[in-house]
Amino acid sequence: MRPRPTGVAHGRQAVAALAFLLPTATMAQRPGAGALDALTRTHDGRIAHYSSWDRQGRNEDFVAIAPGQTVTLVDHEGAGVVRRWWLTIAPRDHRELQRKLIVRAYWDGETTPSVEVPVSDFFGMGFGEWHDYVSLPLSMTSGGYTSYWAMPFGRRARITVENGASVAVERFYFNVDVETRPAPPAESLYFHAQFRRATTVRGTPVTILETTGRGHYVGTLLSMQPRRGNGLGYLEGNERVFVDGEATPSIIGTGTEDYFNSGWYYDTGIFSAPYHGVTVKDTVLGRINTYRWHVEDPIPFRTGLRFEIEHGGSNDAPNVDYTSVAYWYQTHPRPPFPALPADLMPVVPAPVTRIEGMIEGESLLAAARVTAGELRVQDMRGFDGEWSGGAHLWWVLAAPGARLTLPLEAPAAGTYELVGHFTRAQDYGNVRVHVNGRPLAPVVEGYNPFVAPSGPISFGRVPLRAGANEVVLEIVGKDRRAAGYSDGFLVGLDGFVVRR
Repeated sequence: MRPRPTGVAHGRQAVAALAFLLPTATMAQRPGAGALDALTRTHDGRIAHYSSWDRQGRNEDFVAIAPGQTVTLVDHEGAGVVRRWWLTIAPRDHRELQRKLIVRAYWDGETTPSVEVPVSDFFGMGFGEWHDYVSLPLSMTSGGYTSYWAMPFGRRARITVENGASVAVERFYFNVDVETRPAPPAESLYFHAQFRRATTVRGTPVTILETTGRGHYVGTLLSMQPRRGNGLGYLEGNERVFVDGEATPSIIGTGTEDYFNSGWYYDTGIFSAPYHGVTVKDTVLGRINTYRWHVEDPIPFRTGLRFEIEHGGSNDAPNVDYTSVAYWYQTHPRPPFPALPADLMPVVPAPVTRIEGMIEGESLLAAARVTAGELRVQDMRGFDGEWSGGAHLWWVLAAPGARLTLPLEAPAAGTYELVGHFTRAQDYGNVRVHVNGRPLAPVVEGYNPFVAPSGPISFGRVPLRAGANEVVLEIVGKDRRAAGYSDGFLVGLDGFVVRR
């Protein structure tokens, strides 16, 4: 079957070719039947090449794609396997284009795509970013995006790209190679790639894929970023894989970076390897982009699969933005994909808020002293809630009876209302506040089922001296619900407000 030339025809749709090679049972069982070994044998098929070469004979070997336009890169009739796809885009390294150019692939006449992913995410890079990296099936190198996932089909393959951005693609270059076959490859399944986006909710894991049918799961791309702050505590979440309707997952991991074959929050930084890597680690924004390809260890399923991942040690890292791409093979028919998110652009971190008149707890670190334990400043922007200045003064490793002494400035002698703002969590203790030797009420109760700001706590009318006054926080115990926490006497001080 001769390939039908495409690429520059207006209204045809441009392709993000997503190919995956399934070895036949004979090849899989034969010793020495690796990829290089296969080159020693004859191949019966031919290569149908689709590209953006200039049909006018000039050197304008590209397609322009206007906002809202969809063009076709491949429309191949007959059986075959998409083997390789390469592209490059101008304007170069344009974040909106890399997140809003949507690649789609349709197999054997289906009306909804089996591949639907933003272009940079499909090629392994989240956040609309560009970074050179190399893996076995996907790479970004020196301006080019490349896929070697193999995608078999029996009657027809159609691959398109849609420009959902507000700017035009001035130049879209592509080359796609299809190995033609007289019949569909033996025992082949259809390749799929699905994009999802979620903001984490306490107690609910993030779903990466939920499908029915028979097949196997072959890869995960995960891009994560707190909507506030830059902490990486969400990486404590474990993957959970339910196969064939299991009520309890048969695969439960030990941490997010562990699943991606790394450790300790990717402590040595970015890298790329054939089957796994982390290509973005941004501690300023708290961003992680990481991939794992199950080429050697696909996860088979006969009736269906659900792949989900926790966030934080107990699904307790809320307001973290998760985008994912699941890669898998399966039979048709398959369930419809969830709709693409309306907002595809990366998170813009929320601005830090401040309470008017607040004496920030973290600003008192240098002048503070404790009788036991240690003092630190903790960034709280990764937690659910608002802390003035985005941080608090954190008192750890203390015990009942320990005291924290702080200076408190008053502009003039007189009677003031003293309002405190604290942090509560499962392992926080109860604190009594003293001012200039006078104990105040109420006792600050530290327990809460999850990390949260206490809100304003008024200690009533307090006489203060002009200038420096002494405030003491004394740990006086903990809630019975915190009894299971041996270190359940933590204290977090957001700050004080002094009102005349």
